[in-house]
Amino acid sequence: MDDFNTVRLKRKTLSRFKHFSKKVSKSYSETLEIIINFFEWHGFLPADRFEQSIVQEIVKNRKRTNASIAIMKSIEKEQTKPTTAMLLSLFEENLVQTKEEPEMVERKFTDMPIKENKPIEETTVPKIRYERLTEKMNVVKQDFSNVLDNVKIVKSSFGKNYLKLELSEAELVKLKRTLQNI
Repeated sequence: MDDFNTVRLKRKTLSRFKHFSKKVSKSYSETLEIIINFFEWHGFLPADRFEQSIVQEIVKNRKRTNASIAIMKSIEKEQTKPTTAMLLSLFEENLVQTKEEPEMVERKFTDMPIKENKPIEETTVPKIRYERLTEKMNVVKQDFSNVLDNVKIVKSSFGKNYLKLELSEAELVKLKRTLQNI
């Protein structure tokens, strides 16, 4: 058990402290510990004006928000857009490359013999390669859906709402590695 010492306080201050202590904790010592920890943790001094300190905290939070927005934009540029482009190219949906075909000109040649039209050969992909591509596509889909599941909308009281990506550094490195290996 700890030793106890006495502190002299004015009656008004002591009565205010007793009422406050009933709201906060069980004992006066715990209340004082909580108060001291609060000031030490946040770096405030009781004589400081909170207005200036709160403004500094808001500026810090804005910097952190801007940094996270920059991270999200870089993830979108470096990972999300290439991944969707790869998926679309696998399914040949929106990335069909259009080659300019020369204009067809009809000519009538009576001297040249007519050749029979040869059937157009279909290009086939070996089944093993197709299965590997579908496996890779499924892995990319799963990783992409995991990233989307970890994106949360954060409603800001100071400005526009923004997105927050809740991934650890290890998960982010793993995603980058899998995208590079594909």
